[in-house]
Amino acid sequence: MNMINATPAMQETDQLRADIYALLATLLRQAPNGKLLEWLESLEPDQDEDTPMARAWSTLALAAKHSRSQQLDDEFHHLFIGVGRGELMPFACWYLTGSLMEKPLVLLREDLNRLGFERQPNVKEPEDHIAALCEVMSLLISDGHGYATQHQFWQQHLQSWTTTFFTDLQNADNAVFYTAAGLLGAAFMQQEDNWFLQLSPAARESGQQ
Repeated sequence: MNMINATPAMQETDQLRADIYALLATLLRQAPNGKLLEWLESLEPDQDEDTPMARAWSTLALAAKHSRSQQLDDEFHHLFIGVGRGELMPFACWYLTGSLMEKPLVLLREDLNRLGFERQPNVKEPEDHIAALCEVMSLLISDGHGYATQHQFWQQHLQSWTTTFFTDLQNADNAVFYTAAGLLGAAFMQQEDNWFLQLSPAARESGQQ
């Protein structure tokens, strides 16, 4: 369902937001494959635009250019899997409570059920994994859910911890390519914060609720 009374510029912005969430989800679910690396290498941000997002895109493109698949597989393993656990724990519960499978996950599952989302049988991680949350945001946007629904989900389940996570990712000992991914994630979460703050009350209520 398309958003009601959405201008072409707003529709274009929403598609870009959905795409960035989907990209972050892909990068945080598994190491990028050769095809994705080639696409990232080809990115050409506007050199005249000096914004955190533009700088993040440029850094990510450069990081992709100097990365190789095996190196990225090893980096991803050390960061997120490890022996027993990786350097980082990409879960909302961990960042909010210091433990896994706590109350934030219960509340998240209630919201996902209300919105009609369920975990796929082949996915082993809890639903509060950062990649899963980015996937949900991408789907909320691309499926035409209103800004009120998007904002509520983002505020409840991403706003309070994802910037800290992406900052930790930039500073992780094992991060090389993923330093750039963390830079993009942090810049994008700040952009989302600003995006929701700037929406008019009418825009917040637009689209499917």
